Amino acid sequence: MESFINYQNDLVNKNRIEFSAYPNIKWLNEFQARSAQKKRDRLTEKLKNNWFFNETKPYHKQISKGCSLCGQGTWSCIFITGKCNAKCFYCPALQEEDCIPTSQNLHFETPESYAEYINYFKFKGVSFSGGEPLLYFDRTLQYLEQIRKDCSPEIYIWMYTNGILANEEKFRKLAAAGLNEVRFDIGATHFSLDKIAYAKGIIPNITIEIPAVPEEKARLIQLLPEMLKAGVTNLNLHQLRLTKHNAPKLLKHNYTFIHAEQPVVLESELAALEILDYAFENKLEIGINYCSFFFKNRFQKAGFRKQIAKALVEPDEIITEKGFIRDYSDSSINYKAMVIFDNDPSRINAKELPLKYKNYHFRSETALKPLLLDEELKNSIDEFLLNKNSEIPNDEVLFKIWQMEKIESGLREY
Repeated sequence: MESFINYQNDLVNKNRIEFSAYPNIKWLNEFQARSAQKKRDRLTEKLKNNWFFNETKPYHKQISKGCSLCGQGTWSCIFITGKCNAKCFYCPALQEEDCIPTSQNLHFETPESYAEYINYFKFKGVSFSGGEPLLYFDRTLQYLEQIRKDCSPEIYIWMYTNGILANEEKFRKLAAAGLNEVRFDIGATHFSLDKIAYAKGIIPNITIEIPAVPEEKARLIQLLPEMLKAGVTNLNLHQLRLTKHNAPKLLKHNYTFIHAEQPVVLESELAALEILDYAFENKLEIGINYCSFFFKNRFQKAGFRKQIAKALVEPDEIITEKGFIRDYSDSSINYKAMVIFDNDPSRINAKELPLKYKNYHFRSETALKPLLLDEELKNSIDEFLLNKNSEIPNDEVLFKIWQMEKIESGLREY
């Protein structure tokens, strides 16, 4: 595990530098880790048969169709605006300015251009996010209507909202245009369920999607029966994470932070698992899942890379589980990723996507520089690639290859 430990040490150093302006961050220590691990093992043991996506997403009863498409990598999320009318302390982004609708850093100035993009890459699910989509309701409705006009009727579409501007008239228009699901962040409305009433009986599926805020664990548990009465079918719990934007507010809370690609909150994960445990023990008829940072970092990114690569690579090119393109010969191995970008003449060796409504370009970019191989190392790589086991290699070169190939299963140990 030496290679993995070195990687973790690099993350520690990166995080400490990035958040050096906050010297009093309470990072997870060894004693806390041992105690938390015992608690998490106890909670997850009860859910051992309730895991999706390579044992990265624990759930109770069910997950929504949208969450399933997300895990499969066949989902596109368009940020209809960058502006929000809530001030949630946990929000990881600034969200103060309106912007052209974007998805994966691509700009879609017209609904037609986005619908064409959905068709080209064969996405099966679409979500509208922000910012707050209801701030620009007409725009959200136009993009929804265009997808229903131009794309497969089987596409599953949902919208995220804080609910502040929700009313029955808006939901009736969204339902008439073909919205399948609405997801409320009730943290923005002091955990009130009142706004959900406007969607009940109108939008087919109603979900509450919020970060697992440790201080609100007891309140959420008490609200579970009320959620069912309100028509909520699913509760999606996210893990709080630390960013430069939310650091001034998040660090006022007495949270313990875990070093990861982005620092995450220990107590948030434990709160989510305790809520799952309560629903399991009480056999509640509401679907609950925990969407950890590691699930997002593994499946969402890998799924998008894979979906894009499938449409753009040559037939003989190999796409890994993580969505990278493997270039492997007797003497070297390297990995690339397909990258799409708005029309940019400064990018060399780029090809144009054959789309009608807007010019986009793509090319493969290096994800892992070529590694020169001798016979012994090539034999080791051959054996690793044939082995279906995703255990983390100790060898430094094999570890780099593992990072390009495998999606790590299960929740990481603290």
